[in-house]
Formats: sequence, structure tokens, C-alpha cells
Amino acid sequence: MSKETLYFDDFVVGESFLSPARTITETDVVNFAGLSGDYNALHVDNEYAKNSLFGGRIAHGLLGLTVASGLFTMTDLNRKMASSLLALLGINSWRFLGPLKFGDTIHLEIEIVSIEKTSKPDRGIVYFKRKVVNQRGEVIQEGTTPMLILRNNTNL
Repeated sequence: MSKETLYFDDFVVGESFLSPARTITETDVVNFAGLSGDYNALHVDNEYAKNSLFGGRIAHGLLGLTVASGLFTMTDLNRKMASSLLALLGINSWRFLGPLKFGDTIHLEIEIVSIEKTSKPDRGIVYFKRKVVNQRGEVIQEGTTPMLILRNNTNL
């Protein structure tokens, strides 16, 4: 995919992409707790969390999902499909597979797993499998996001 603008017809099942990385900080967790109102002790209380299964505080799972969304927007893939993207249609079967710890540096691995024409000839759906991977190579979250994308008018 070397084109400047990507349309539905340019996507191929099996292609994969990587995002830049980002380190999750205590500030991220504190800000997310304030924004979401989620002050679960596992995220904000050192004394409580040190006796938990994780041995310390961990970030909110939804913070990981939110950061993953931001990492997707930082990819060349997103930049190239920006003018053809119509909508994110959902988040399918998102799973939280492991903890997101303070200081983890995560990135997103993206794979096109399916493409589907719609009843409208000017658009189609591309299904992106997204994996949140930490610095140890562990997949800590994953799911599929269908996105509605314009077809190239010259291919109609």
C-alpha cells in the first residue's frame, strides 16, 4: 500500500501494520480516573493494590483501549485512509488478556482480517484486528474494529 489515499478496494486481507509506542504513566492513570470517574482501588490505592493478584496498581483496561485508539490514529495507515474513512462501526469481541502496568510501553499491531462489500456501491467495511502489545511482547488486549470506508469512484 504505497498510495497517498487508501480506499476500500486497496485493502488486502492479511496485510499488517504497526503503530508507534507509548509508555503508560501514573499521570495517565490519575487523569483517566478523574475523567471517567473510575476510582477503583486497584487503580488508585497503593495499599489495596499491593495485596492484589497483580502485586500493585494497574491501569484501567479501558485506558488501554483508549490509548490503542489513539495509537491507531498515529499510523501511516490511518493518515492514508483519513479522507476515505466514513465511520468506526464498533468494537467487536474486545478482550482484556493481561494487566496494563504503570511503566509499560505498548504499541498496536494491526491486521486486516476481513473485507466486506455493502449494499451501497460507494462503500465497504474493513475489519481490523488490533492487538495491544507490551514491551515484553505480551498481547494484553485485542479485538476487531469494523470501519466503513469509501470505495474509489474509478472502480465502480
